[in-house]
Amino acid sequence: MYVHQHKVRVRYGETDQMGYCYYGNYAQYYEVGRVEALRSLGFNYKKLEEEGIMLPVLDYTIKYVKPAYYDDELVIKTMIKESPGARIKFEYEMYDSNNQIINFGTVTLVFIDKTTGRPTRAPGNLQSAIDKFLE
Repeated sequence: MYVHQHKVRVRYGETDQMGYCYYGNYAQYYEVGRVEALRSLGFNYKKLEEEGIMLPVLDYTIKYVKPAYYDDELVIKTMIKESPGARIKFEYEMYDSNNQIINFGTVTLVFIDKTTGRPTRAPGNLQSAIDKFLE
């Protein structure tokens, strides 16, 4: 299993009238975790797009456990537990500064060939980088 952790801080504009971090922000936080996890493996979205690979979201699920508040520092734990094929699945756990779980979820992306608009396999070098952690 590949695991990467990244911290984000809840900004004032990301809270609702109750002082909670607005639920819709967590999709963006998961994206930050995903982008940084790929970057830590030596890949980034911009380069993949330049090479003709797009990564749209196929599905997104989340289970909220407790709220986060303004100025909370959150830890996004991003995990890849399966070798990517035409899809790559990211699993997430998010914790507050007391190491209490805030939420958990998954996001599945599809590798799309930019030219044809059709699903394609993950780039071999990305698959190899991930598979090293799955052995």
